Amino acid sequence: MSGETERQDRREAWRIAVAVAVLLVIIAAGALFALPLISDFAAQHLTPGVGLKSAAIAAFVLSVILFVVFAVAAGDGLIGELQFMLLGFFAFFFVLWLLIAWIF
Repeated sequence: MSGETERQDRREAWRIAVAVAVLLVIIAAGALFALPLISDFAAQHLTPGVGLKSAAIAAFVLSVILFVVFAVAAGDGLIGELQFMLLGFFAFFFVLWLLIAWIF
């Protein structure tokens, strides 16, 4: 009995592997045909705008304002949570900096 279930498991695993491989081939073919469209989109919409320096200033101001709001909302926990707020500030700053530079 265990030999039969083992064979069924192997067949099922083989079918799943074939289905995943076919799906990956279809996705790769779709990406290959969509590549000219993606490059046209990138050339049109990702032209240089705000530089990294301007984005860093905007991200710093936004991060300071956001974390002042967070500190006011935190209330008495500000002193005990300072190390987490500093880590969060730099994480927000970095993400906002790159997003502002990318989007604008």
